[in-house]
Amino acid sequence: MRTRHSLASTAAAIALLASLAVGCGLAGQSKPAKAQEAALELNLNARFGRMEMAAEHISPKARDAFFERRKAWGGSVRVADYDLTGLKIIGEDDAESYVKIAWYRANEGDLRVTTVKQKWHSDAKGDWKLTEEQRVDGDVGLLGEPPVARTTAAAAAPKRSQFPTIYLGSGAPEAPAQPAVAPASPVVEQAPPASFGDNAPVGGTR
Repeated sequence: MRTRHSLASTAAAIALLASLAVGCGLAGQSKPAKAQEAALELNLNARFGRMEMAAEHISPKARDAFFERRKAWGGSVRVADYDLTGLKIIGEDDAESYVKIAWYRANEGDLRVTTVKQKWHSDAKGDWKLTEEQRVDGDVGLLGEPPVARTTAAAAAPKRSQFPTIYLGSGAPEAPAQPAVAPASPVVEQAPPASFGDNAPVGGTR
């Protein structure tokens, strides 16, 4: 009996020490590490539609706006991937993170990319909560903005409205070779050029 009791006590002590070690490890996280973990978990859960889990990292005052901006996610808006591209600690209790999100509309299929800046604040318990976010680059429409139609038609090239220039006399640039035509007379006298539409002959024979 003593042996069994001793083994049970030892197992309980080991379990208690393990839990304390885990707790100390979590408590020993730096502020940047905890902020990064909160940003990753928030955006991961939002991507897969786990909004209840994402809400754990959102300030109560910002939750309704957060959900409203993402009400089309999983429906007309599909999130393909996300990437936490940067995180900056500001002062003691504030931070900013940048998230690049790849997404597409269900009725289009064209991949779009939007960069979102998220602002965070550390509460009295040391937990980071999202307080504000905004699109800072990329395609419009991810966060509930009115869609912007993509235009691919290029402007038409201007049409040529002038007649080609015609040169007469020896000063004209060299023209492409034309089939040789025998002159009507050995001697030809060139008359002044005629205007367009004039039926008078350009040159006459002596």
